[in-house]
Amino acid sequence: MNYNKKSIEDIDVRGKKVLLRCDFNVPLKAGKITSDKRIVAALPTIRYLLDHGAAVIACSHMGKPKGEWKPELSLAVVAARLSELLGQEVLMAKDVVGEDAQAKAAALQPGQILLLENTRFMKGETKNDPELSKALASLADIFVNDAFGSAHRAHSSTAGVADYLPAVCGFLIQKEISIMGKALSDPARPFVAILGGAKVSDKLNVINNLLEKVDTLIIGGGMAFTFLAAQGYGIGKSMLDSEKLGYCKDMLQKAQEKGVKLLLPVDTVAAKAFPDPIDGPIETVTAPVDAMPEDMLGLDIGEKTRQLYADAVRAAKTVVWNGPMGVFENPTLAAGTIAVAQALAEADAVTIVGGGDSAAACEQLGFADKITHISTGGGASLEFLEGLELPGIACLQDK
Repeated sequence: MNYNKKSIEDIDVRGKKVLLRCDFNVPLKAGKITSDKRIVAALPTIRYLLDHGAAVIACSHMGKPKGEWKPELSLAVVAARLSELLGQEVLMAKDVVGEDAQAKAAALQPGQILLLENTRFMKGETKNDPELSKALASLADIFVNDAFGSAHRAHSSTAGVADYLPAVCGFLIQKEISIMGKALSDPARPFVAILGGAKVSDKLNVINNLLEKVDTLIIGGGMAFTFLAAQGYGIGKSMLDSEKLGYCKDMLQKAQEKGVKLLLPVDTVAAKAFPDPIDGPIETVTAPVDAMPEDMLGLDIGEKTRQLYADAVRAAKTVVWNGPMGVFENPTLAAGTIAVAQALAEADAVTIVGGGDSAAACEQLGFADKITHISTGGGASLEFLEGLELPGIACLQDK
């Protein structure tokens, strides 16, 4: 994967119509936006384009309408909020590439912005249909992708249009690929990666790829128990990915051969059952991993493990973290995730948090401003860590 891509600063946009792919897949409740973080994140790129004399035709998906017209997933609410944030009117098209979109795009003047309707209202979007890609491209002179959260998808609006227009990245994608790209290709060492989350199967290729690059790999969350079981420990009723025991043994062996420290929990916070509701009260005990109660399941890392992991993070110069250490939605089971987030916040290192739950944890705990980079894409940042080529980035012009 080449991370050295042209951005909007490398081209002249004055007087040009720019098709800008954003990530406006915002959460909604009763038709209202509950978090406008993704809209706010797009503002620097939008403002730069408008200030430099471009006419901006923004597009995005929202939700999973599966090629059907669903009024409750219309981007009209995004247009209204974006108008407020920009302090200027955001025109709204009634369709994606139909008559209304074409007429409004044709009439659009430099310094104006138009938002197309939800790209996934079109059946061809997720199939990367060349006809849809061509129709989208016909609205503009230049394609700018700034939707890192969708960069791992080869869709018409994320990659297909680049077959018909010169394509560069916006500031969001530029930041993702420069910081994460450098961390993976030329990290300051020691380089520590922390992986959490429930299942080993979700992170198979990430573990394998990171063992080629890191000095220390830390495993937490539910997936740690399959590794512990592979080492012969009893794990009680804890989550077990039984089909992946052989894989875990192979990875433990690979770490040894590569001279990579692979850290696993030494103690665990356990309970008789999974909390129900997830944030409800729960009785726990902390047990060493070699004395796990048979009738209990591990739901967070214990105090000694928190210390072990925090020490490894504090000694690092580059840290990448993806996935919580336990059921952090429950206050009683959040201590492991909090300890890791705090260690990252205090580390004298380049610290990168892959999207999803770990990003949410950093933001909820107030550590976000102390982290070098919090990725805007969960699935995309995971595939990035796997070393895969992301279609929405591969299609952009190289510098």
